[in-house]
Amino acid sequence: MSTLFRRLVPDRFILILVATLVVATLFPATGRVLTTIGWVSNAAIFLLFFLHGARLSRQSVVDGARRWRLQLAILGFGYGAFSLVTLGVTRALTGWLAPELLMGLIFLGVLPTTVQSSIAYASIARGNVAASVIAAAASNLIGVVLTPALFAVLASTAFGAISLSGVGKIALLLLLPFALGQFLRNQALPTIQRHARLAGMMDKLTIVLAVFVAFSDAATQGLWNRVSPSALIGLVMVAFALLLLAFAAAWGLGGVMKLDPADRATMLFSGAHKSLATGAPMARILFPPALAGAVILPLMLYHQMQLMLSAIVSARLARDR
Repeated sequence: MSTLFRRLVPDRFILILVATLVVATLFPATGRVLTTIGWVSNAAIFLLFFLHGARLSRQSVVDGARRWRLQLAILGFGYGAFSLVTLGVTRALTGWLAPELLMGLIFLGVLPTTVQSSIAYASIARGNVAASVIAAAASNLIGVVLTPALFAVLASTAFGAISLSGVGKIALLLLLPFALGQFLRNQALPTIQRHARLAGMMDKLTIVLAVFVAFSDAATQGLWNRVSPSALIGLVMVAFALLLLAFAAAWGLGGVMKLDPADRATMLFSGAHKSLATGAPMARILFPPALAGAVILPLMLYHQMQLMLSAIVSARLARDR
């Protein structure tokens, strides 16, 4: 019971993110300070995706092809079905929530799965851990290109023509370092493995910097004058409803496909999870300052709730096995 309780309460990193949001709102960085932190954030994003590239084994891509049916189902669910649902929800809520929050819902829908938590919860549920690793790698690799492209298409459908000022930066800050990491993998991987703990902290540092810069910009642009407390409560309810629907649909799809219990658990967590580690840095690159903070909000809410629900579901699946 105590273990489950620890998993249900907000983890320390979520509390750090909330504190970061509050500090950025009350004491937003401006001028040269904000510019300097922005450059540091960009450097952290570059290094993070270099590490992602160096960690990804080429053999994992080959191994993934052997379970192509499961992997295609995860990708199709995460990028296809999920994104179309968020587009429908956005249309239904137009006029009820601020446009930037609705954009955040679409952005949530087109993000890749998580790397760490989808694998961890699949392991707890006695799922196919190897397939979870491959699914996380494939989803995040494809997402570097597919996420901004899908968002542009879906958001244009919902809001008309939009401008993503940071699309050009994707190649520089995400694709280039990832490719360099792959190219220099043999040379870089031993050093990364020797400093695994430090390398693992890059995810969290990059997210904190991205959130601070995004909400500093958003606060100075009057975000909280446009987003009321009632809108935030409504957003929490929408994010929770999306989470329940995603879990139910991913589990149901696994049943329709007649997957074995281990693969079905992988389908559940890899399909329904969405990555804050990829989403927060990407949002800061893609969106102008007035939008980035609001766009991240649905993702931050969904991320914490997916961890809480996964703790319950994975423990139940382990007992049933």
